[in-house]
Amino acid sequence: MLMAHPAVLKDLVEQYETLRALHAENGTPAARRRMDDVAYTLCVSTGTRDVDAALIAARHRLPGARPQDDSLLAAG
Repeated sequence: MLMAHPAVLKDLVEQYETLRALHAENGTPAARRRMDDVAYTLCVSTGTRDVDAALIAARHRLPGARPQDDSLLAAG
């Protein structure tokens, strides 16, 4: 399976977190669509099926991630 470049993953994670922080899920239909699009792209880019797993997988591929670090599971 091809994996996205860490810079792309970092950008996608930042976009998703920003949209989530702005509560896009309760915002305009356009904001919700954008959040859904970013979540879908994260899933495809990491080979996962849900956004929570995609976020964890993406963060583990970022520079500085420690393979044994499970603190990401508690984030959110």
